[in-house]
Amino acid sequence: MIYLKQNEELYNNDIRAMLQAFFDNEKVSVKKEDTRLSLLVEYTPDSHTDMQTRVGKAVTFLLEDEAGYRDSRTVVTDFYDKKQARNPLKAALYHLLSAYTGHTLPWGSLTGVRPTKIATELLEQGQSDAEIRKVYTDTYLTIPQKAEICIEVAKREQELLQAYHYEEEYGIYIGIPFCPSRCLYCSFPSYSIEGYRDRVEDYLHALRREIEFVASSEVYRQKRLVVVYVGGGTPSALSAGQLETLIAVIRQSFDFTYVREFCVECGRPDSITPDKLHVLRQAGVGRISINPQTMSDATLSLIGRAHTVEQTKEAFALARQAGFTNINMDMIVGLPGEGMEEVAYTLSELEKLKPDSLTVHSLALKRASNLKIELSRYQELIRGSTNEMLLAVDACARSLSLFPYYLYRQKNIPGKLENIGYAAKGKECMYNILIMEEKLDILAMGAGASSKFVFHRENRIERVENVKNVDAYMTRIDEMIERKRNMFLNVAAYERV
Repeated sequence: MIYLKQNEELYNNDIRAMLQAFFDNEKVSVKKEDTRLSLLVEYTPDSHTDMQTRVGKAVTFLLEDEAGYRDSRTVVTDFYDKKQARNPLKAALYHLLSAYTGHTLPWGSLTGVRPTKIATELLEQGQSDAEIRKVYTDTYLTIPQKAEICIEVAKREQELLQAYHYEEEYGIYIGIPFCPSRCLYCSFPSYSIEGYRDRVEDYLHALRREIEFVASSEVYRQKRLVVVYVGGGTPSALSAGQLETLIAVIRQSFDFTYVREFCVECGRPDSITPDKLHVLRQAGVGRISINPQTMSDATLSLIGRAHTVEQTKEAFALARQAGFTNINMDMIVGLPGEGMEEVAYTLSELEKLKPDSLTVHSLALKRASNLKIELSRYQELIRGSTNEMLLAVDACARSLSLFPYYLYRQKNIPGKLENIGYAAKGKECMYNILIMEEKLDILAMGAGASSKFVFHRENRIERVENVKNVDAYMTRIDEMIERKRNMFLNVAAYERV
């Protein structure tokens, strides 16, 4: 446990994030008891100023441990000016912690979830690649490879987003919170399809009510629907008949004239059958995802995925035979018990299948996951993702002519690395980019679904959340509809101004 003492808390979130970046899974406490390491943060103001004209003068970070180690860094800056002071302060703390641990971090002092945003903003300002690279490496202390990939992703996003007119368009997300089994690392609302078999129809009935209400909104009937994403859970856990009915409801409710992308997350190979693939193809679904996560049967068993590597290969072959030319595959690096050797083997097997896109997640220890809840049981097996693994992924993807098109980071990833999507040209998932960039309204329906409404003139985003629990969603569906009704009224009033 780490003891943190500050005489002000101006940069509390930044300081805690940096500590967590260096000390995975270690708690930060404001009490000294049972702590092995202390970080004291002293803000010293300019003594010649009054409260009306406050000016910060210096910030000192002092690090001490039980063995007598002691080191400090001082930054002279106006610390009340957060825009100007944040990066120098984080850099000083980074150097202090790096010297103590003997480690550096690929992302340096960057702790945000969207590191590509920096490159996007600098490109819009007309800065060159060399100038942007220098900002990443000198200001944020990233390794050059992270700077390069941020520039590459930002440029690709800019190119892809040119076709969208945010204020005139919108997307929809339909959530199916059922899976064949619950994965060890999963924190999403997800329920066993077998355990809920007798209530799936009730869920789909409630979902249909929400879909039809959203589709009837006057404000959105005047806009163009451009992306449709059916996710979960595992939508293909539904029967072929249920899938056919659900997609018919979606297509009958919304105008698909301008839809550029229709994705369905099949996810679990053991949920994929020829008749379900036929339903999806007939309904005009263009992109599906078949997610092995790993090509190790031993790991699949450990993490609670009730399918084999052979089933993954069979499902992929069935999808190709059904005519799908845009198939994504997900993998996770840093799974329990897996190191570089296992990751390399998974990549070699995926390379043989030649997916059209590859989405790679660094394992995150999410609070609601069984992995986090039972962490002591799996602690010795978790080595976490490494940059070496991600470099191997990058090399494999590029060998398949798949190139990075979106990137983000999450909290609770050991090593604080990234999640990244690779795709062949023209096979990118635009929903992934749009939900990340938060420039397009996304109307989300189903248990646990979160709608995003973008108020462009005010540069703000509002969210409308549905309850996560399936039973609560079904019994409270009128409340879910009412939440959206109120937001639609707000959107309509905003657009009349």
